[in-house]
Amino acid sequence: MDLELDTVRMGETGLEVSEIAFGTWRFGRETAAGNLETDRETAHELLSAYEAAGGRFIDTANVYGGGDSERWIGEWLTDRDRSEFVIASKIYWSTREGDPNASGLNRKHLRRQLDLILDRLGTEYLDILYIHRWDEETPGREFTATLDEFVSSGRVHYLGASSFRPDGWRLARANERARQRDREPFTLTQPRYNLVDREIEGEYLDFCRDEGLAVFPWSPLAQGFLTGKYTREEGLTGESTASDSDRWSERYLTEENFETLDVVRAVAGETGATPAQVALAYQTHHPDLTAPLIGARTVEQLEENLGAATVTLSEDQFDRLEGAHDGPFERFL
Repeated sequence: MDLELDTVRMGETGLEVSEIAFGTWRFGRETAAGNLETDRETAHELLSAYEAAGGRFIDTANVYGGGDSERWIGEWLTDRDRSEFVIASKIYWSTREGDPNASGLNRKHLRRQLDLILDRLGTEYLDILYIHRWDEETPGREFTATLDEFVSSGRVHYLGASSFRPDGWRLARANERARQRDREPFTLTQPRYNLVDREIEGEYLDFCRDEGLAVFPWSPLAQGFLTGKYTREEGLTGESTASDSDRWSERYLTEENFETLDVVRAVAGETGATPAQVALAYQTHHPDLTAPLIGARTVEQLEENLGAATVTLSEDQFDRLEGAHDGPFERFL
């Protein structure tokens, strides 16, 4: 692929990351029918294709594929210089059925999971550790102290928060407490955001801008809707990546969303790009976003998505995309 991804500054930190991040949530994931969505060989092919395009920012989590995602990334890194890559992982969800201490952000779970993450990845440190969601049971003073310990020890470089919700107030409170106690604050966030899922617009993005937080949106293609493979006439066709296709259809196959997709298709025609590339280019052009987090099932799909880095949107095209949807949706879990 004739492409070399640029890098962007991660918020107000000194770290540079690829302008498009590669997410590995499909690695080792079983579908509802019991099929493996991305196997080990395909995972390595995808990582190599991302590397060939200049990509160096890889995102995973301790629960992806039951740990296989991290394990396969670690195997792939064996013959490479680890220091050339920015690796992010996450902790929160349950990792052992029936064990009340094997989930959340309690100190015991955090420490054990970081050990396991580093072991699977075959590395001595993580560039980024996200909390995979907020823990309403564990006191903030407990998990922020433990996270600060990880940074102080050199096993983690930066802290982030990944969430379904636009939790700006939680981030603000956590970072204020961190400053008061001279602890490491959260410096990046990973919310859902795309041209039809707009819930972070307004106070959340304003807060991130004011705080200098890097923003790495997940689901930038609205679970495939913004690729343009769905039509008003056909409705839901092919395999949805959602766990519940009925809820997915209700969420995305609406007239308002198709009107947004009409604008995406129109801009795609003007730029000679695909709808997916335009939807991603909107994010790479967005002043409040750092880098979108993409995934792919095939090398061809990955290369198409990475091609968004070559798409240039005019101010008019960006404004048309931004104004294509009336406003943010309610939270969808």
